[in-house]
Amino acid sequence: MTSRGLALTGGLLPVIAGALFVPGLAPMSAWPSTLLSVAVLLYLMHRPSQHSAFLIGWLYGVGLFGAGASWVYVSINVYGQAPPLLAGALTAFFCFGLAILTGLQMAFYRRCSSELKAPSPLLFAAIWVAFEWLRSWLFTGFPWLYAGYIALDTPAAGWAPVLGVYGLSFTIVGLSAAIGCLALDSGSAPRRRWANTLIWAAVILLGLPLNAVSWTQNATAPVTTALYQPNISLEKKWDRRHFRTIQQQYIDNSIPHFENVDLVLWPESALPAYRDRIHDYLDQIASLAQKTETTLITGIPTRDESGRYNSIIALGLGKGEYRKQKLVPFGEYVPFEKSLRGLIQFFDLPMSNFIPGPNVPPILSAGTLSVASFICYEVVYPDFAWKGARTAEVLITVSNDSWFGRSMGPLQHLQMARFRALETGRPLLRGTNNGVSAIIDHKGELLVTAPQFEEVVITGEVQPKTGLTPIMWLGSTPTLAFCGLLIFATGIRRRR
Repeated sequence: MTSRGLALTGGLLPVIAGALFVPGLAPMSAWPSTLLSVAVLLYLMHRPSQHSAFLIGWLYGVGLFGAGASWVYVSINVYGQAPPLLAGALTAFFCFGLAILTGLQMAFYRRCSSELKAPSPLLFAAIWVAFEWLRSWLFTGFPWLYAGYIALDTPAAGWAPVLGVYGLSFTIVGLSAAIGCLALDSGSAPRRRWANTLIWAAVILLGLPLNAVSWTQNATAPVTTALYQPNISLEKKWDRRHFRTIQQQYIDNSIPHFENVDLVLWPESALPAYRDRIHDYLDQIASLAQKTETTLITGIPTRDESGRYNSIIALGLGKGEYRKQKLVPFGEYVPFEKSLRGLIQFFDLPMSNFIPGPNVPPILSAGTLSVASFICYEVVYPDFAWKGARTAEVLITVSNDSWFGRSMGPLQHLQMARFRALETGRPLLRGTNNGVSAIIDHKGELLVTAPQFEEVVITGEVQPKTGLTPIMWLGSTPTLAFCGLLIFATGIRRRR
């Protein structure tokens, strides 16, 4: 497509194509939409100029992030109390900025493929995964909206413990690109293009028999759990007048379950006070849990002479404290704090002055049980979660998705947590303030869920697991290395 052709369409087609990526993910999970989205992008990338390639990619990214990540508006407007116009401008800046990466991605693909006679689904998929990985750490990282997540609840899910989300992104994007090639009058024969598409589809469908493979083994007897979802509004939570009421609310709704379950879970920053300020309260709960041979795990802010931390602790039969390593910009710390702090209320949210915890495994104990504990955003970092889960038998993630209201953000977050359970072959307990709290088995299946925006206790049983799945052994290195080799080989070919 030429620059003129792109202008004639008003740039709408790449924006629409980008937006079509999102329905394939939670909450809609209409995966054909994502396949179509990527296929259209490949089609649009057939012989554009270098400038047009960047523009097509950027517009595609505007559609992708505008549809899939605009939920940040809720936290900026509702809880950051920024006026709608300012909140909209900041959200647009966020989405347009992320779209620069997709622009660079397509410009890079155009440069690498300029000497090829026909589009290469392999190269297209390799560059896609490389930029997904780049997005996972650049500027603290935004590992959201990965193509591989559409595999959940599909036959391709069996590949998750083997390839991980990056490997599934590669196969899904490769299939989508092959489908896009079918619509092109390219240098390859139609029969060859059809054969290529069928090979990609066959690879993905091999995930179906892999679903029956047990990569991990039972570690101990099943563990009974109770997850308390308090549904406390953020306005009430950070109002000191309600502190005692909140403390009592947790006791009244949790203590009755101590005698019946092995583990009780509270959400991220359950109590709006530093641990050192409520020692007596915590000691009382720990004593009750000890008497009933129960473990309570809760999110709570902590501090020492070095700084303040978003933490999670185990009480009663449980032991340990883990301090969050991967902080959310503006929510937990403010970049360029000296310049931005105080400009608008969004830059001064409650508990936005944390520092990262030490680089240690996120492991707590619950009696004899080893628990990998991830706080909010940490569970969406694939390699971080795989590494942290190696010595654990159960995964836990605590979160407070209240910041994103009734948007799709919390449901996307739940989907990624389910994917971590599937990749690691371990059950996962997800405790949140207002949903979605859930008990998830080692196949990523939802066993019990709490309705959003309701105060509720959900109970259930999980089977602890031991052993390593292939992706836990290898991590993302083989996938990224393979993608790098494909890109390198194409570059060598261009120079000949």
